[in-house]
This record gives sequence, structure tokens and C-alpha cells, in this order.
Amino acid sequence: MRQISITVRPENGFEVPHNDGYQVYSSILSCIQNTDENTSRHIHETPLHSISVSGLLGHFSGGRRPGHKYLSPNVSYEIRIGISDPQEEEIYESLILSLFLPDTKVSLDQGSLLVEKVKKRSLTYPDMIAEVTKYKRPVMAFKFLTPTCIQFRNSKVTEMFPHRVAVFHSLLSKWNQVCPEEMRMGIDLDDFGRYLIEKPEPESYQTYSVLVNTVHDAKRDHPRPIFKQGFVCECNYLVTPNAPITFKNAVTLLSLFAPFSGVGSSVARGCGQVSTMIQEGNNGRR
Repeated sequence: MRQISITVRPENGFEVPHNDGYQVYSSILSCIQNTDENTSRHIHETPLHSISVSGLLGHFSGGRRPGHKYLSPNVSYEIRIGISDPQEEEIYESLILSLFLPDTKVSLDQGSLLVEKVKKRSLTYPDMIAEVTKYKRPVMAFKFLTPTCIQFRNSKVTEMFPHRVAVFHSLLSKWNQVCPEEMRMGIDLDDFGRYLIEKPEPESYQTYSVLVNTVHDAKRDHPRPIFKQGFVCECNYLVTPNAPITFKNAVTLLSLFAPFSGVGSSVARGCGQVSTMIQEGNNGRR
């Protein structure tokens, strides 16, 4: 698995929508297409949703237009990209190659961002297994950086709280889509509820409605925006003292996986970007 952090700076000040993930995703695809059209097509068409893009992260000024924010040429911003796709090597090489071309720019609808710096991070499956074994009483600190939209089963309802079952079931589904066959996990949903405790930070909690796509409305013959609802917050997840060791190891593994995969839906279009940190704790004792 790979993670790329891109530091960018606007050529000139301009406004972008609050929900900029869709534009950033399109620009990243264009960068890859310039070096490898087949890989770009694979990302666009794959049902795995195994690339996550954060959109722009940083400090923004208010825009003049409603629903917009201002990008200053005096400020740097970050774009995080996680790659968990089985073809991660091809995607990574195509993206890195495009980002290191001279005068590379991330082009948005209203302006361009110059690439200042690129940081790379990789993690193998053996690395993750070795990391998991370090913790006897893991406390998994999640920071949901962008609106996280987790659909409730087959409904149109999305979760508006970092509930342990919703978050870890989403991660489990993503893990089982991309991991080697021998590492697939079958965890009962009730176990997430029974053996995990969530402790969100109330002051960090906010909810959003975000634009994730635009489709053609055949009846009205014009584009129709698609919005999803989600949350941003910080939340610690603890394993209960009576949890089986296999369960403890599994949720720790999923926590390490989360920054690469994202959580919930529309992760390629700016939603569900998370950072995680695992520490030794008291195993749920109060």
C-alpha cells in the first residue's frame, strides 16, 4: 500500500467550492493519464474504490461566493492520496512520474496549483502484521479529516456519527476487496458493537453535506448534482478487556489500513480521509 502527500501552492489567488474533492480527483486522473492512459482508465472504471484522495487540506479564507473558499498564493495546501488497489505499483509509478515532471501543476476549474513537494510512504502486509503484534491494549485514535459518508447498508441514509460498527464495517469491506485471498477476514458485525468502545471528542464534531458527483438528469435534460451527508471529528476506539486476541489484532490491522483506504463512500472524491495513531492503553477500563 502507498500513500502520497503532495504540497501545492496556487499560482494566483482564486476561489474553489468547499467540496473540492471531485475537482482534485479529476485533476489527479489527468496527471496519470498523461503518463499512462491504461492505468488512468483502470482507476476510473474499477469497482474497488481503492484509491482515496483527500481534496485540499489546510487553512482557507472565506470566499466571496456562497459555498466557496479562497486559496491564497501565500499559503501551501496538502493533498493526500492513498493507494490500496492490487495494481498499486502501476498507479504509484504513473502518478509519481507525472508529479515529478518539470513545472507540474494540479489544474482545477478556477486555477492551477504548483507542486512544491511530494512525500511518499509505503506499507507492506508483513509490515502491518508486525506492527499489530506490538499492542496488547490498543487505543486507536482516528482523525476524520474530510467529511466521512458511510451509507447504512442498502439504504440512502448515511451515518452522521463515528459509530464503531459503521466505521469498522466500512474498513473491513474495503480490506476484503483488495487484500490477498488468504488475508480476508470474516468478522461478525455484532462483534464490532460488542468488543469496541468509541470515544469521540465532542468539540471536534461537525456535519456536512458534500457534492460528490454530477449526473445528467434525463427528465430535465441538465446536469444534476449528487450530494452526500457526512461528519468530521476525532474519535478514539478501544478494545474491551474480554475481546478475543484475533479480534483485537483484526481491528488494529484495519486501523493501520484506514489512511490508505479512507472510510465510507466517495473516498476518491475527497470524502472519508483519515489519519490514525495507535497507542498502548488500558483496554477499555475506566
